[in-house]
Amino acid sequence: MGAGGRMTPKEHKSQRLQKGTFPRVPTEKPPFTLGQIKKAIPPHCFERSVLRSFSFILYDLIIISTLLYLALYQIPSLPSPFNYIAWPLYWICQGCVCTGIWVIAHECGHHAFSDYQLLDDVVGLVLHSALLVPYFSWKYSHRRHHSNTGSLERDEVFVPRPKSSLPWFSKYLNNPPGRFIFLFVSLSMGWPLYLAFNLSGRPYSRFACHYDPYGPIYSDRERAQIFISDAGVLTVFYALYKLATAFSLGWVIRIYGVPLLIVNGWLVLITYLQHTHPALPHYDSSEWDWLRGALATVDRDYGILNKVFHNITDTHVAHHLFSTMPHYNAMEATQAIKPVLGEYYQFDGTPVYKAMYREAKECVYVESEGEKQKGVYWYNNKF
Repeated sequence: MGAGGRMTPKEHKSQRLQKGTFPRVPTEKPPFTLGQIKKAIPPHCFERSVLRSFSFILYDLIIISTLLYLALYQIPSLPSPFNYIAWPLYWICQGCVCTGIWVIAHECGHHAFSDYQLLDDVVGLVLHSALLVPYFSWKYSHRRHHSNTGSLERDEVFVPRPKSSLPWFSKYLNNPPGRFIFLFVSLSMGWPLYLAFNLSGRPYSRFACHYDPYGPIYSDRERAQIFISDAGVLTVFYALYKLATAFSLGWVIRIYGVPLLIVNGWLVLITYLQHTHPALPHYDSSEWDWLRGALATVDRDYGILNKVFHNITDTHVAHHLFSTMPHYNAMEATQAIKPVLGEYYQFDGTPVYKAMYREAKECVYVESEGEKQKGVYWYNNKF
C-alpha cells in the first residue's frame, strides 16, 4: 500500500483547496464498500427487461428511418440553398441517434441488455457491425478497461503518459493551434486508429489490433469470437460496396459515411471526457485497487443529448460500479449512490465544447506529487 492511501480526509481537503478550481477525487481508501453502495440502490434498478430494452432500439430505429426517408426523398428536392442547410442537419441528427444505437450495442457487451447472454451477443453483434465496430473485439477489450480503470499499467484506453514518455513534439503542440489539431485528429480518426493500431491504448509487447484474433489483446478462448466480429464488419463493408455500385460512392458517403464519422467523433469525445479531468487521479500498481479506479471517472452534462445517448454521459460513475445495470435505471441509481459516495462522486456540468478544450489544455501528462501521494498521479501540462 502506497503512502497516498494514508492521507487523512483533513489533509486531502487542505490539499484540494490549494490546487485550484477543481476539487479532486479523494485518493484514500473509501469509507464504504461496493456492497454498501449496492445496498443503497433500489433492487429493481438491476432488473433487465427484454421488452423495455428492445423498445429503445425500436425508438431509435424509427427516428433513423425517418431521417433516412428525408435524406432519400425530401432533401434532394429542396431548392438551393435549403438543401445545403438540410444535409448537415441530417448528418448531425443521424449521427447523434446512431450514437444511441452504439450505446445500446455497448450495453449488450456488458450483458446489461437482457438476462440472456446469447441474445445480448446477437443484438450487439448486429448493431455494432452495422456501425463497423467489431463487437466481440470491443467487448473483451472494453471489459478489461472496466476491470482496470485508472491503472497506469493495465487500463486499456486513454492511458495517460508520464512526462518522460511524451513524444518530442508534444511541447510544440501545447498551444491553442496544437490543441485544435489534437482534438480534430482525435475526433475524426481516433476511433479507427484505436481499433487498427491500438492508438491511445495500453502498451503491449508487440503490435496490437482489434481485428487480429491472434493479437496480444485476446486470449485463446476468445479468438474464435474475434473472427466472428471481423466477419460482421466485412459483411457490412460488402453491403456498402454493393450500395456504392448501385448508387455511387458519393451516395454512400452522403447517406452513411458522414453520419458514421459523427458517431465515431461522439464516441471518442464521450470516452475522453469520462476519463480525462484535472480532478481525476491515476494509480500505479503500488496504490491501485478496483474501487478507487472505478471512482476515478466523471459524469458530464450533454444537455438534451444525455437522453439521445441513453444517459451514458451523465451516469458513467454508476456504470463503472455496476456495468450490468441497464441504462434506463442508471439515473435512479446515480441519485441513490450520491449520498454514499460523497466527495468520491464527480460531476462536471461545464459545457462540452469548453470542457473538451480545457481538458486538452490541462491534461497533457500525469505525474506524482511526492511522498504524500506516492503511487498516485495527477494531470499536468507544464513543460
